[in-house]
Amino acid sequence: MDFGQAYSWINIQFLLRGLWVTIYVSIISILLSFIIGLILGTIRYTRVPILSKIVGFVVDIIRNLPLLLIIFFTYFGLPAMGLQVNPVVASIIALVVFESCMIAEIIRAGIASVPVGQMEGARSNGMTYIQALFYVVMPQALKKMIPTLLSQFVSLVKDTSLATIIILPELLYHAQIVYSQDTNYMIPMYLIIAVMYFIVCFCLSMFANYLQKRFDTKTN
Repeated sequence: MDFGQAYSWINIQFLLRGLWVTIYVSIISILLSFIIGLILGTIRYTRVPILSKIVGFVVDIIRNLPLLLIIFFTYFGLPAMGLQVNPVVASIIALVVFESCMIAEIIRAGIASVPVGQMEGARSNGMTYIQALFYVVMPQALKKMIPTLLSQFVSLVKDTSLATIIILPELLYHAQIVYSQDTNYMIPMYLIIAVMYFIVCFCLSMFANYLQKRFDTKTN
């Protein structure tokens, strides 16, 4: 097995282009899914009449669907409804839809884990319900949610590989193209993409640890 030829500069450059697509799709999906998940989770927690039940119903359905099915529907179903999307846009939409529902449940559970006395104390000091929720309860909830959110974001990064099925030119798809030219490159390609995924996820983990320390500093 010739690792030298498998890891030629041309192949490495080709893999790096795939890695860039993976990172790009992951960052956009993480940002959008967190924002949407935060909104949905807050709505579920506050129990807004009718709206909370509708949101809860939709979230529960999507959370129990395979992500691959959502990717297929986005890529093949949206064009059937007149909305043309390329693989990158379709992947981002599918990931955001799925991950925002997963994050919504994390947010709801995180807010619910904060003692009720925190909300009551804030309200007794003259804060409105919304002020107490976002200035007192939410910071404490986010601090508790960081490890779980990190785990979900890491899963999102790895889930981008599922979009290979719709020809998203991400890391795994590029690796498949390389070893399709020579099957001897298969093991070397899987080894190097494992290293690349590890580096991305490890950096995300370090960033989450940094955020948690910042939260600890502010709350202490």
